Amino acid sequence: MTGKLYTADHQIFELPPLLSWRVTHTGSVPCDSFTVSFVYQKEMAQALKTAAGFAAKEDGKTVLRAIVDEYTVDLDGGGLTATVSGRGYAARLLDNESRPVTYQQATLAEILQNHAEPYGITCGETADVRADSTYTVAAGSSQWKAVENFCRTYGGFVPRFSPEGELLAGPEKEGRVLSIGDKDPVLSCTLREDHYGVLTEALVIDKTRNQDFSVKNQEMIAKGGQCRRVIYTPGQSTWAAMRYTGEYQIARSAEDAWAVEITLPGSFPAFPGDRAALSLERMGLAGTFRVAETENRFDSRNGAAATLTLKPLN
Repeated sequence: MTGKLYTADHQIFELPPLLSWRVTHTGSVPCDSFTVSFVYQKEMAQALKTAAGFAAKEDGKTVLRAIVDEYTVDLDGGGLTATVSGRGYAARLLDNESRPVTYQQATLAEILQNHAEPYGITCGETADVRADSTYTVAAGSSQWKAVENFCRTYGGFVPRFSPEGELLAGPEKEGRVLSIGDKDPVLSCTLREDHYGVLTEALVIDKTRNQDFSVKNQEMIAKGGQCRRVIYTPGQSTWAAMRYTGEYQIARSAEDAWAVEITLPGSFPAFPGDRAALSLERMGLAGTFRVAETENRFDSRNGAAATLTLKPLN
């Protein structure tokens, strides 16, 4: 992998060969992230001091665009090295707070125009979504939350960022399919199922009208779970909004209940949104799963490896 820095004064600085690197893709929140290290020379001082952006390429293809959060310069027994780290473009929206605002039958294009584009975000995809009621961005909400809540409530999907840094504000399209079987060079595989915190019921209460709406997680109830949350919404909530709030809370609580982490040799075999077709008889794992997160890393001692976090298809 190769990398370059983009400085605040619009200069481009090609990084020397990387000694080690780690690139994590989630496509959403928490943000994509990266850390790279390389041999430091004093001529790099100004570029590091003004570094604002980072881009990485693998085999000529862009695999990450991100902002730079931090750099360090270290002198030890191994010589003089520099390390640069940062987050994906979702950070631009997470780091900026929205003023409270209420929209009347807003469109997704309008939401993106007000809450994403002013922060240098390019939209590679925008679904044709319109609110059927008022949409309120509460005080203290980040720009990301303003966009994400609108997409979830009225579109039924979660916005994502592509590796190239474009915001994809539309339903996820099925990506490539990576087949992994017993004969493939799997370095490690871990299956984890954790029921802690998975809700069996979300009771949503409109505190102004004193009305409530209960949403139950029948799958978890059948497993013997018992975990209820009471959520209070602002006054004059619609039944659709209350139902969505309950379903959203249950879905979020179950997001990390089941996952497989599988590590393969090499770099960037898949990205979030791709599919992994598993046929691992020894683990009892068979079927097609969604790639939810990838971590790609390299160092001179261990070479390159990629860990994929897989979750059930929705």
